[in-house]
Amino acid sequence: MDLESDKEKIKKILKNYELQPGDILAIGLPGEAGFNKNFLIDREGVITLPEVGQLKVSGLPMSQVEDVIFSRLSEVFLGLDKLTIHLKEKRLLITVLGYVTKPGEVDIPSNGNVQTAINIAGGLVAGAQINKIQLQRNGEMQEFNFKKYLDSGDRSLIPKLQSLDVLFVPSSPELGNVHGDMDSSDDMSDLAEARDTIKVFGEVAKASSLPYQEGMSLIDALLRSGGVTRYANVEQIRIIDKGEPSLFNLKGFLDNGDESALVALSKGATIFVPTQVEAVQGGGRIVYVMGQVQKPGSFETGNNVSFLDVLASAGGPNRYADTRMVRILRSNGEVEPFNLQEYAEGSGDKLPVIVPGDAIFIPEKSVEEDQSWLKLATDESIQLLGAIKKPGRYVWSDKITFMDLLGHAGGPSAQADTSNIKIITSDENGKAITSIFNMEEFVESGGSWSQVPQLQGGSVILIPERAQDPNDNKAQWLQLPKEQAIYLMGAVKNPGRFAFNNKLDLLDIITAANGPDKDADLSRVRIVHRGEGKPRVSVVNLLDYFETGDESLLVKVQVGDSIYVPSTERGWTEKKTEDTVRVLGAVTTSGRYDFINEMTILDLLAEAGGPTTTAYVEKIIIVNTSCCKNQAYTFDLMDFMKDPDASYLPVLRAGDTVYVPDTTMSYWSIFMDAVKDSLSVLSLITIIKGF
Repeated sequence: MDLESDKEKIKKILKNYELQPGDILAIGLPGEAGFNKNFLIDREGVITLPEVGQLKVSGLPMSQVEDVIFSRLSEVFLGLDKLTIHLKEKRLLITVLGYVTKPGEVDIPSNGNVQTAINIAGGLVAGAQINKIQLQRNGEMQEFNFKKYLDSGDRSLIPKLQSLDVLFVPSSPELGNVHGDMDSSDDMSDLAEARDTIKVFGEVAKASSLPYQEGMSLIDALLRSGGVTRYANVEQIRIIDKGEPSLFNLKGFLDNGDESALVALSKGATIFVPTQVEAVQGGGRIVYVMGQVQKPGSFETGNNVSFLDVLASAGGPNRYADTRMVRILRSNGEVEPFNLQEYAEGSGDKLPVIVPGDAIFIPEKSVEEDQSWLKLATDESIQLLGAIKKPGRYVWSDKITFMDLLGHAGGPSAQADTSNIKIITSDENGKAITSIFNMEEFVESGGSWSQVPQLQGGSVILIPERAQDPNDNKAQWLQLPKEQAIYLMGAVKNPGRFAFNNKLDLLDIITAANGPDKDADLSRVRIVHRGEGKPRVSVVNLLDYFETGDESLLVKVQVGDSIYVPSTERGWTEKKTEDTVRVLGAVTTSGRYDFINEMTILDLLAEAGGPTTTAYVEKIIIVNTSCCKNQAYTFDLMDFMKDPDASYLPVLRAGDTVYVPDTTMSYWSIFMDAVKDSLSVLSLITIIKGF
């Protein structure tokens, strides 16, 4: 019900609405090409209909307009029962004149305002005086301040528009009387007023000829000319007033604010702002800033001007400035160093006092690519050499620690030997002193920061490189000092000198050589301990270690020791008597054989290929060699085979001799040989007697 009632209200309002110029009517009549479009009510209040002509409709309510149009069309057209007439849009016809881009008649929406009309007219032209815009309606004129509306947005400050209103935007009285380019005749016509204007030119944003106003000052004239440019010499502004030239120091006025120095201008005054001339300046109030600053040059100083004031006037240090090496060059020839970086961090000295005639020099920081390395004195630098990512000379400061310097240089390289870093310093007499720092142990195990070397100017830090595999390049072994090496020889895959420290053990160094060879005799690994003042040799049985896992069997090795892994294929002259057992007699392969205490005579005979078919195994002779006396005893292998009791096996030791006699050595064999010999003699005698 509410929706239906609202529609009825709207229809009633439209029926009673009085049309005005600018409104648009939509008139539709099917089958007629001249209709079915919009009809604008012109400023005379009429619309133009096809075949009928002009019809005045402004001032009439909508209900009456429908009747008037229907009556006039019925004179010419038939079938008007399908005629439709309705108000398409309410519009306002406004005339906008004066200082706008496109002056003329515009139509705006019914809810439009002054700003809408001006914008449709192309907007304001430079020089328009918007605080005195005029509204002309029915022969009356109303002036309003459009500027206040723009400042506040208060719509009550501007009048509400009606159709046929006229808006006039006047020009500013500050503009001249001539529009466009002037010729000589124009100049002569405007000569009288030109004599009274204030002329401003030079280094200003816009050279101007300003109309004179009572009490106008130099500041007013410069502001109305857009202000001075960045190149203006504001200390030497020239003024010609009443034929008298004078200079005005704008900078000094802004510094002290003395109003007495700012005099009012007269009619026809001329103001010239000169360009700042790049020339050498000197005098009793000048200081100089040189080097790596944004704007080096000479600057005025005063009683309360500090070092930072002068530096700020020069734009401050640039990105290449070495603020730790600032120098103050005094006028009397003295040079005073100053560390601006430490001062900025709150740990430096006080600011130096700057007096006229002094010069501030900020040098360029040293970079790695800079070939002018002679700029940096030896006692002000530290040399970083060896296996490091960015070796070179670095600026030294007592605030820099060893770790700071190493980090700044990118840290050690992948091949650096950080356990043997050498630091070369000088004592009071200039003698070089070399110290060793084990950074690897310090990093892994920790310690007091007092253990880190203390640096001084002129120090040299050398980080050696770990020796590479000497098998690839034999010259590489020269890089490894013998104080850091251990020697591995014999039956290993890669014998040689290897870097070693006290954290490693015997297995580490053998593994570094890619392990033992296939012919290695791990039961007799020999270690020569060279760093104990007297010779000492240890023998390690690695086979026992791998069988038991007993760590006590491993001998501790140190830097400088020599390790020899013998081979099982060595000649018999290389084997010591006390390390072997000799097997002689009626065996397949007699000789010397390696022997360990876990072996028995059976193992030894089997290693020798076993007894021969003529071996006299009932009486095997064992010759035992000991520290006190030598002894021999026999062993009956045949009886043992009949009754295999291991307790009857003879005890053998390395250095013993085993002899297996032949059957020819038995008593029966000797007897039978004697019998044979006897028979041979008897046979010989018998033969002789037969003759």
